Amino acid sequence: MASANFLRCAALALAPLAGAMVASPAAAQSAPARDLNAGTLEVPLNKSQVVSTDRPIAKAMVGSSEIADILPITDRSIYVLGKKMGTTSLTLYDSAGHVLAIMDVAVGPDVQAFRDQAASLIPGQQIDARISGDSMVLTGLVSDPGAVDKAMQLAKTYAGDKVVNMLSVGGSQQVMLEVRFAEVSTNAAKDIGVKLFGDNGGNFGAVSGTGASLTPGQNGGGILGQSSIVGSFGIFRRTNINIAGLTVDAIINALENKGFAKTLAQPTLLALSGETASFLAGGEFPIPVSQSGSNSISGGGSSAITVEFKPFGVSLAFTPTVLSDRTINLKVEPEVSSIDPSASVTINGLSIPGLKTRRASTTLELRDGESFAIAGLLSRDFATTVNQVPLLGSIPIIGALFRSTQFKKGETELLIVVTPRLVQPIRPEQVHLPTDTVKDPNELDAYLLGQTHQKPVPPSAVPAKPASGDGYEY
Repeated sequence: MASANFLRCAALALAPLAGAMVASPAAAQSAPARDLNAGTLEVPLNKSQVVSTDRPIAKAMVGSSEIADILPITDRSIYVLGKKMGTTSLTLYDSAGHVLAIMDVAVGPDVQAFRDQAASLIPGQQIDARISGDSMVLTGLVSDPGAVDKAMQLAKTYAGDKVVNMLSVGGSQQVMLEVRFAEVSTNAAKDIGVKLFGDNGGNFGAVSGTGASLTPGQNGGGILGQSSIVGSFGIFRRTNINIAGLTVDAIINALENKGFAKTLAQPTLLALSGETASFLAGGEFPIPVSQSGSNSISGGGSSAITVEFKPFGVSLAFTPTVLSDRTINLKVEPEVSSIDPSASVTINGLSIPGLKTRRASTTLELRDGESFAIAGLLSRDFATTVNQVPLLGSIPIIGALFRSTQFKKGETELLIVVTPRLVQPIRPEQVHLPTDTVKDPNELDAYLLGQTHQKPVPPSAVPAKPASGDGYEY
């Protein structure tokens, strides 16, 4: 009724029992109870195992017939059928009524079929399974987290959600992430303003342009004026222009600003598989925060100002997970931020600057040494401002004398390139420091020649260090 495979499994499970059967019945009766324990017999649900001994069995008793059922085949073998998830005991007696052996019977998922499937579908891994109550417990040692995930998926086909993962991952991989930030920013701005002062020497006066003002006088009149012109690259002035009895002073201020900036950062981070590493190259700026409270003496409310710091700069956070075949599952969160004075806020005389932030977050899989690029982070700003005298500023050609124009244009492009690599530690003698090629000055060089350091030694002149041992492996 039972297969040859089940017979072999039963023989292995009862190996301690065969040794106990060699002793005489009297010795078996006087032996401690722990010597009679023949181990655990794992029986898959709705399947059977055959228990064989080297001595005749006169009687067999099972603790719970709802969990397992027994049926004698010969005087030396018993058929055990798993009926319900759980554990029970099986006790064997000889013809004299002495206990031959006691074994635990565990009825649960088909762990033997799982072992065969795991050996076929996940080769090269030390994966074992055991029955614990109505659950399957996975034990053993695997080489990468990908094998753990495959074993869990396979175990769920036998035990559903009742799978306990106790697998260990050996030889944790270290991942080095090389990130390159490249940003190019261009901007252009033009500002042309016209200011006019007019006076006929009598009761008429006029002023136009950005910053025009009227200050009340002591005799009920007023004084016309203009704000100071500062920060402009060119200022042109013509005074005493006589137009139909009207004396006019004209001032033209002009400014054109062009800028170009290139930013490049290349941080390198190292992290274990499954762990998160972060990096920040930049700084922190203070932000005042109002803290409200109560005054215990007067009972009135009071407030205090505390300072919190907000980081900015080039930051990076990544979480690598090494899968099989040297594939790396990578979650990357790069960010580039800078202080933006144009977005500042002033509260109670305190100026709080804003931040210009470029942020990305992605998850992908790469092999060792492969790269991916996050491109298209392009921003363009354009603004035009025209200040003019109504009606007069809209007159063609002549209207240019009655208006001021500002033009601003900016463009920023950011490119992020990420390259993960599997690495191993190196030995101390393989490390080359930047100070290896620079020697400290002596007193003669410092006092007489004014040298802060001796001339750098060419790299070829530095003695080669031993190349033995493991280095970075790409």
